[in-house]
Amino acid sequence: MTVVALILVAIAALLHVYIFTLESVTWTQPKTRKTFGLTETQAEATKEMAFNQGFYNLFLATVAGAGVVFYMVGKTDMGIALIFAGAGSMLAAALVLVLSSPDKAAAAIKQGTIPLLGLVALTISLLV
Repeated sequence: MTVVALILVAIAALLHVYIFTLESVTWTQPKTRKTFGLTETQAEATKEMAFNQGFYNLFLATVAGAGVVFYMVGKTDMGIALIFAGAGSMLAAALVLVLSSPDKAAAAIKQGTIPLLGLVALTISLLV
């Protein structure tokens, strides 16, 4: 179960690196604007906010990814703490998104399901 948890958390981290890329690197490009349903004017007007939010997602990915690495090299307590901090924050961010913008529930589910499953798998592995 631990291996499943580590794989899921690693996937969640990679997803958040992808979100970082969309928000901080390609925000105003046509494909990204289409993904978020933005006009060119809207994307330009929100570029600074998206840039900042993208880095927030990158930092979550870094914390969760570092937790996976620390766990794998034998620093299990540190790894567990970082995984719960990083993936837990990803899950919390997804909950905030769906609660504050119910029309973005699909995005929140995509953003929060993998970290949730990783945390459940890790919790189960710690309890058995």
